[in-house]
Amino acid sequence: MKRSDGYLLDNRQTEAGERFEAFATLFDPTTFRHLEGLGIGSGRRCWEVGAGGTSVVSWLAEKVGPSGQVLATDIGTSLLASVARPPVEVRVHDVGAEEPPGEGFDLVHARLVLVHVPDRERALQSMIKALRPGGRLLIEDADPALQPLVCPDEHGPEQRLANRLRHGFRRLLADRGADLSYGRRLPRLLREAGLRGVEADAYFPLTSPACAVLESATIRQIRDTLVTANLATNEDIDRHLANIEAGGMDLATAPMISAWGTKA
Repeated sequence: MKRSDGYLLDNRQTEAGERFEAFATLFDPTTFRHLEGLGIGSGRRCWEVGAGGTSVVSWLAEKVGPSGQVLATDIGTSLLASVARPPVEVRVHDVGAEEPPGEGFDLVHARLVLVHVPDRERALQSMIKALRPGGRLLIEDADPALQPLVCPDEHGPEQRLANRLRHGFRRLLADRGADLSYGRRLPRLLREAGLRGVEADAYFPLTSPACAVLESATIRQIRDTLVTANLATNEDIDRHLANIEAGGMDLATAPMISAWGTKA
């Protein structure tokens, strides 16, 4: 397969909203726990990078209140229109290619973003630059190479098919510049960037209705690309979607690693 350009999971596609809702169900409790621990409160200025959906932006807006600010940026902001009112500002921005959209933020947060950004080093430096001294950075990203299977318990033909399609998905991501082992490096990268008090943990759902919703939406979103790349047939995909609908598989996600630290 030749190198391809462009984001594989475009926010403008119909399935994107389903994926963001599934991410919210799966990962919001972990994200909110970390944000609470970082002391986000009234009057704070926050930058939500690669916001995609609305759940984290809305949570931050409630925490900072009318005297605070939440800047929500993404390369595609169509799903953010419903929250584009004070204290939330929505802006189109490419964190890996543009200067930060401001400075002096108390918090910068990105979830499941940097693994997809070709210039991850520039993006990370941009987010740190945007923080005030003493500001907090929270990066949460997947590590698909750490746990590459959608069915870790591969005990039958349905699970083997699911894992074969997941392998195809990972190839498509890698071909577009995604770093499938990025999550595990976050603690070291934050320390090397000069952040203090760096800590990290990981969350790994093994089975959940939201995992099934996420898998179905993802496969439908990348269906044509999988077939065009000869990584699956339409028959494979129809069978897998039917297997998901039948509800007999334990479907997992890649581990999400959360790392945080303080700017000196």
